Amino acid sequence: MVRVTQITILWLGFALLSLAGTGAGIMLYRRMRYYERQQQALVNVLRNEIRSMTSGSIGMGRRLMDAERRLNITVEKQQELENRDPGVLAYNQAARLMEMGGNVDDLVKSCGIGRPEAELMALLHRELQSTESLPQQR
Repeated sequence: MVRVTQITILWLGFALLSLAGTGAGIMLYRRMRYYERQQQALVNVLRNEIRSMTSGSIGMGRRLMDAERRLNITVEKQQELENRDPGVLAYNQAARLMEMGGNVDDLVKSCGIGRPEAELMALLHRELQSTESLPQQR
């Protein structure tokens, strides 16, 4: 009979070890599922952030391309205006030259305008400078 009791105790011990192993396995499985859900939530958050950054980059790229297109149109229009009336360009250049301190001879040589026109521009420039330097009266 002693032998049956030892076998029974052995079986009970084995059953308890099996039960403890099964409990530990269940506990580890639950912990693994918890961490898996956390990781999946993190992946979803990162995926959403990547989508928003991508759509923002695409939008910014479109805006940049639109700005570049408008700039090119403006440059083309400016070139057309400059090429349309070379006389206006000469007078604009002459006015800039006068503002930088050029004299009548400089205007005639650089801008291709006649001496009477250059003298008239110099006279107008001096007049403008003298009226700007006067104090304002109220």
